[in-house]
Amino acid sequence: MRRIASIIVAAMMVLSSFGCKSDNKTDTETKASVEMTEAPTTAPEATTEEATAAPSTEEATTEAPTTVAPTTVAPTTVEPTTAAPVKAQIELKLPPKYSAKRLEGGGTVEAISYMAHDYLGDGDDYEKKAYVYLPAGYDPSKKYNVLYLMHGIGGNQDEWGLNGGGQSKAKNIMDNLIAEGDIEPFIVVTPNGKALALSDTEGNDRFYKFAYELRNDLIPYIDSHYSTYAEYDENGYDLTAAREHRAIAGLSMGGMQTINIGLCECLDIMSWFGAFSAAPTSYDSSKVAKIVGESEYKVDFFYNICGVNDKTAYWSASAAAKNLADISDIFVEGENFLWQEMPGGHDFYIWNIAFYNFAQIVFHGYEAPVE
Repeated sequence: MRRIASIIVAAMMVLSSFGCKSDNKTDTETKASVEMTEAPTTAPEATTEEATAAPSTEEATTEAPTTVAPTTVAPTTVEPTTAAPVKAQIELKLPPKYSAKRLEGGGTVEAISYMAHDYLGDGDDYEKKAYVYLPAGYDPSKKYNVLYLMHGIGGNQDEWGLNGGGQSKAKNIMDNLIAEGDIEPFIVVTPNGKALALSDTEGNDRFYKFAYELRNDLIPYIDSHYSTYAEYDENGYDLTAAREHRAIAGLSMGGMQTINIGLCECLDIMSWFGAFSAAPTSYDSSKVAKIVGESEYKVDFFYNICGVNDKTAYWSASAAAKNLADISDIFVEGENFLWQEMPGGHDFYIWNIAFYNFAQIVFHGYEAPVE
């Protein structure tokens, strides 16, 4: 009996030891299971949005290249066929589509020289230079409207970039607006807006006297060498007959010329006007309203824009035009007049937007955005 009891006790001890080993194994597996659950938080799987961004060098070396299978990123989240096409419109930004240089199908630029009279004295005639933008497909058998685009006080015929020395946003804008069918093709002329072609240190009178050059020398040259709506005759012709097919616009001092020279002196020979950050020497709105009000000729459109942070011209531009529609029945907001202002200073950030907007208005009119 004592032998049987010893055998039973020994067996129970063996079974007890097996049970302890089984419990220890369970604790170890449980601990490993927790560690495996927490480990992925140190290197999470990239989301679809993250996968579209280029990873840094460090991330690229620590992440497995297959954390996101290529099929998880849908390449057609926006179907090209359903995306609304970019359509030109009057706004306070310049869409990249319209400022980009076209690789083919753009217009051409010609450098011209013409003779101008000396309207400041009794000197001889002298040679002036300008650039002429001709739209793609320019056809001498057709008639074209003409925009005279003016520079600022320190600039000349090169300032809008048509000289080819740098990328011209104005040319790009014209090329793209025409190619997209947003505007009818027209000619753009960038002259030197200073009489005698002297520097601004010679006095602002150079800019005012340019009115005579514009009327008597430059416009006749353009009408005689290009296919415009004017019936040119070397013995003299009526510039007024084609006034609705001419426009003037400009930046800074060129904006002043648009107002003081264009609206107030040449309304009989042109009817579209664009002042971009008009310079401090611009007439105030009461004088503009009085002069234009006494004219027998109508204003087809007067467009204005200026940056509210423009310490050079905001006060003068707003004084010249901002309240014109309030003090004169001749100017009707949204019909033949538009004042725009936006954050920005005295620079081409504003003036390129201005040209983009005016190029759509000139020779066409303004279409208010649909609410």
